[in-house]
Amino acid sequence: MTVTFRNPILDKAADPWIFKHSDGFYYFMSTQGGQLELRKSASMTGIANGQNKVIWKPEENGPYSYNLWAPEIHRLEDKWYIYFTANDGGGDDTRRVCVLENEAEDPMNGEWVWKGVIATEYPGLDGSVMTHHNQLYFMYAGYGHFPDYGSAVYIVRMTNPWTVEGGNVLLTAPTLEWEKQGGMAINEGPVILKRNGKVFLVYSASTTWSEDYALGMLTMDEASDPMDPSSWEKSMVPVFRKSVENGVFATGHNSFTVSPDGTEDWIVYHALSAPNEATSLRSTRVQKFSWRSDGTPDFGIPIGTTEDIAVPSGE
Repeated sequence: MTVTFRNPILDKAADPWIFKHSDGFYYFMSTQGGQLELRKSASMTGIANGQNKVIWKPEENGPYSYNLWAPEIHRLEDKWYIYFTANDGGGDDTRRVCVLENEAEDPMNGEWVWKGVIATEYPGLDGSVMTHHNQLYFMYAGYGHFPDYGSAVYIVRMTNPWTVEGGNVLLTAPTLEWEKQGGMAINEGPVILKRNGKVFLVYSASTTWSEDYALGMLTMDEASDPMDPSSWEKSMVPVFRKSVENGVFATGHNSFTVSPDGTEDWIVYHALSAPNEATSLRSTRVQKFSWRSDGTPDFGIPIGTTEDIAVPSGE
């Protein structure tokens, strides 16, 4: 008998990030208001019942103590790092990406140490890190000073997991109609997927409160320079978007992981169950995806909440 589950795997969990570590456990983070919570689970679909711990509460009324968004946990140079967005309670111009470090083997233990704010050229959000040919790169959604749009995705070199150097290079701005839904033109939430000699930068487009929040994608050959905008080819249509038929809307701000046995690729994303539903109800969903003959990912159509899904292989 096939063991199944149904989406969502966690309610009220926007901007989901799942990291499968070499210890076999899944580590999960999502936007949870004024604090950072880390979950640990032996299975992808068991995140809700896994160990859950508040690992960071900012100083009250500190410079980066408000609007803690989109935390991501990364394993870099044999240490744990968490990147999260925060500001001082003001507007977008005070929003930055902050970094915490933990030297413990298990990130549920040890001390999370404040390493500072990433010194990006522009204020912004949704910081993520890519390792490419042993070089670290920081990607984020920068606000800049644009008359036509709210945020665009930038990349900058890193000298270590909390320090950047050199210019911030624009990789994608919201110039297409499907990137401008909900009253603002937005590219945000960059995340990296590597396979078949290619690097894919998947990002979220339009406003997160719009039912048309969707995923876009840039593609680069693995041998190319990620700091050169011409290395990247932009898909002209969304690679993952709402399904009215399945009752899934505002699909976006995703991450990627693999099944316990490593044989399957899974996309992790948040979505709503109706148009104009409150963003506080964004929930985390997961589904398996496949690969096309040209080496690009096929994320398929978002699966509804009434459909049984076979659990990840090896679970």
